[in-house]
Amino acid sequence: MSVIRSIVAVSLALTAYNSVAQAKELVVYSSRQEHLIQPVFDMYTEKTGVKVNFITDKEAPLMARLRAEGTNTPADIFMTVDAGNLWQAEEQDLFREVKSDIIEGNIPAQYRAESGKWTGLSLRARTIVYSTERVDPEELSTYEALADDSWKGRVCLRTSKKVYNQSLVATMIESIGAEETGEVIKGWMANLAAPVFSDDTALLQSIDAGQCDVGIVNTYYYGRLAKDNPDLKVKLFWPNQDGRGVHVNISGAGVTKHAKSPEEAIKFLEWLTTPEAQRIFADVNQEFPANDSVKPSEEVQAWGDFKPDTINVEVAGRRQPEAIMLMDQMGWN
Repeated sequence: MSVIRSIVAVSLALTAYNSVAQAKELVVYSSRQEHLIQPVFDMYTEKTGVKVNFITDKEAPLMARLRAEGTNTPADIFMTVDAGNLWQAEEQDLFREVKSDIIEGNIPAQYRAESGKWTGLSLRARTIVYSTERVDPEELSTYEALADDSWKGRVCLRTSKKVYNQSLVATMIESIGAEETGEVIKGWMANLAAPVFSDDTALLQSIDAGQCDVGIVNTYYYGRLAKDNPDLKVKLFWPNQDGRGVHVNISGAGVTKHAKSPEEAIKFLEWLTTPEAQRIFADVNQEFPANDSVKPSEEVQAWGDFKPDTINVEVAGRRQPEAIMLMDQMGWN
């Protein structure tokens, strides 16, 4: 009998040990680039002893991988950019619900899923940029106004295939309706100075070079380029300040449905919303902290204050199919 007790005791001890050992490691699937996430992962490991392993790829392949792996996935956290992508992951049943007073206290409701399945971790504004040589900022006002005839042959835009523009249009549909949004897109297309660009950096460089006068980009692309090129002849403009405000989106994360260490994953996600993590997570990519008690970096603060759109970012996902269809109908490639 004593031998059996000993075997049971050893078995229980090994189970407990394996549970602790497992909790000392987390696996993150991330569509954010390595240099943007490594610093915050390293800090967490230093603070807690929990090693964070990660795999980076585009969001679509990572979601496909999670679906294919199912209960066998090693991933505890899925991290990506844009509420549209997070919403898609939730629709594909890739997240588990997390109820956390810490997350709810740190991140405003408009930047979290109502279901508790994902949360924003940093913010980026998709705003207007203009040539400091050819545009008086007094000419600028709203996203919609770029459809006016006065901007004919002066507008540059990124492709509609990128989720950033799909989310912008989705929130416009929610705010001003599909019919008016369609007319705005039609005007934008009529005012293009060049074919749509594959990325925001090329668009900014095109304005700097004189190919076009105005465009719409994510703020961090501007921040990166301006840092490398202090003589950049482009500036940011905050539109719709007398109305709904600037379109704001997020990068964020959620705990995967089949996480092997869900409790540790929740602790990690909670920590990512705290001031010390927020500063690193946002600053490394010149974004805005999602925790509104944390100030942006000095570089980001230098861009000036603005009124953000307070619409819940979930709209970017919920209306994404409508947005894609409308953009296609209006000829936005």
